[in-house]
Amino acid sequence: MTDLKSADLSPEASSAIAVRVREELARRRLSRQGLADLARISLSTLEKALNGSRPFTLATVVRLESALDRRLRTDDTEPHPAAAPVSLAVSLGAYTAEAVKWLEGDYLTLRPSFEIADAVFAYRTVIAWDAAQGCLAFREAERQDAPFSQRGVVSVPNKSGHVYLHTNQDGQLRLAILGRPLIGGEMYGLLATLHAGMGTQLMPVSVPMALVPLHATPGVFGRVMPGDEAYEPYRAHLGRITERGFAKFPMP
Repeated sequence: MTDLKSADLSPEASSAIAVRVREELARRRLSRQGLADLARISLSTLEKALNGSRPFTLATVVRLESALDRRLRTDDTEPHPAAAPVSLAVSLGAYTAEAVKWLEGDYLTLRPSFEIADAVFAYRTVIAWDAAQGCLAFREAERQDAPFSQRGVVSVPNKSGHVYLHTNQDGQLRLAILGRPLIGGEMYGLLATLHAGMGTQLMPVSVPMALVPLHATPGVFGRVMPGDEAYEPYRAHLGRITERGFAKFPMP
């Protein structure tokens, strides 16, 4: 089985991706060092791939796509699903790419605002197959607090009937536990994370969370306030979480 983390793309595919990367650098007025830092790769790796002295690896392209929030690969550069690892690990549910294809997509993500009472915090979550890791991965976008955007992997165990989005950044964990999608694709549950309090203090917090397919929503991002057009439908999604028993928040 090919190791996709180190697999080189063809010279033709690498050349095409290099053109797209250079276009993005020019369009965003971003330096190569800046892109390397965002993608968490070395400047040397990026320079050699862009100059054609070394082909792109699939792992490098996946990191660049996440950093640029843009797909760089085309169908002819994408590995066939059969060539991808069967699963990342039993710890994620031992699923295959085909078995979880129904979860892939763009979702409007809703939770209560931590800073403003009654406000709803809305952003985008993308769930897609990560060929380099051999599992589903997620990344957040359109967040008003962009530096806190999360990315991680997705667990889909058969036993619990839930979907787990979890981030592990240097041992710091964040976890969303969501029920399986309803007929409309909605997933309801809760988020356990850390909230920035006064100064540098981080405070554990758990709140209701909803993921709704973007095609079925107004697609308004940011802090949505009472009186805004999207407020009532967004609040209705969060209300269903406790009303219909998707999660409980019992008082001590």
